[in-house]
Amino acid sequence: MLNWANQFNICCFLDDHGYHQNFHSFDYLLAVGANKIFSPAQNILSQLPGFLKSRNGWLFGHIGYDLKNEIEYLHSAKIDNIGFPEIFLFEPEIVIEVKGTTATIYSVSTNPGDIFNRVLQHITANNNPATEGIIVKSAISKQHYLETIQRLKAHILRGDCYEINFCQEFFASPAEINPLAVFNRLSHISPSPFSCYYRLEDKYLLCASPERYIKKAGNTVISQPMKGTAKRNTLDPVKDGQLKTNLANSDKDKSENVMVVDLVRNDLGKICIEGSVEVGELFGVYTFPQVHQMVSTIKGALQPGIGLAEILHATFPMGSMTGAPKKRVMELIEEYEPVKRGIFSGAVGYITPGGDFDFNVIIRSILYNARTKYLSYLVGSGITFYSDEEKEYEECLLKAQAMEQALK
Repeated sequence: MLNWANQFNICCFLDDHGYHQNFHSFDYLLAVGANKIFSPAQNILSQLPGFLKSRNGWLFGHIGYDLKNEIEYLHSAKIDNIGFPEIFLFEPEIVIEVKGTTATIYSVSTNPGDIFNRVLQHITANNNPATEGIIVKSAISKQHYLETIQRLKAHILRGDCYEINFCQEFFASPAEINPLAVFNRLSHISPSPFSCYYRLEDKYLLCASPERYIKKAGNTVISQPMKGTAKRNTLDPVKDGQLKTNLANSDKDKSENVMVVDLVRNDLGKICIEGSVEVGELFGVYTFPQVHQMVSTIKGALQPGIGLAEILHATFPMGSMTGAPKKRVMELIEEYEPVKRGIFSGAVGYITPGGDFDFNVIIRSILYNARTKYLSYLVGSGITFYSDEEKEYEECLLKAQAMEQALK
């Protein structure tokens, strides 16, 4: 199915890799082609409701991190070497939804039976190598990273903020890769519940995200911020279990997590019925191939008349990728991070014909521009006053492992 989809200039493939977590909706979801596109460069949120009313069915696509500039009247002067637009939503020509042993095919103009046969008959051989001598470099040195964390802790001490997510970039240029083959490698190394293969012309997102940004089901909205990371020991189940227990009992990680939970509760409180916002799970610890993660779940009942534009205005960007207070830390991110985040720490997902939606957090992802041959991945961590610079650097390298291995 994915090999067949890759022949289209626009496609989006979402895969939960069998995690079947709470609020699970499907096993695979694929969209190809574009009958209608929404991608304005400005006044995005004011134009979004009209576009949503005009569409005829499903929507897929992404929301870039720099939508923040419209929400909080900020600006970004850093370089973005990948070039995804700030927002891109498309009404696909074909959607394939797979749940268990059932595949449902939606199409505007093509017989679903014909699509089914084309997928089955598509030649899947892909002999191009995944990578050709990729040399990945860091955009900043380790020493520069450590000094930056010290500066950010000084901001926290002064009261500018109390948590900030700081990210660093690893890149290769020029880089020759086979995006689909690299995505398959990444999925094998790090199967994750919010994985995505997203192609927009010559730009690619190869995503192994474990984190949900926001889901709407009926009048309920659900957010599941992830803060708190521990490495795994897959060779020794006893030691691996101890690492998981240590994370569950870590005061530092719980303090990071609860800061973000409070931020999300406050965001949802702007759009939800008073008294309906609740924390369904606090400090849940979940296991993924490379790491254990601390995840909390917050949900609420939407006020009548609240649509996607209002939800984005209240909650975007997600608190787990910014810190708190949100506007001030985004100013510091602009000051201290070396490159523009672009699509990274934004969201990719879908909107159903009935108006429900689900968007992930774009992390643990390889970004690639096939025209300029520029490849990038960013990793970061939440910095508090109690953060140890060396351990934060080690956490970044831990999060980068899957992408690094997929490119070897």
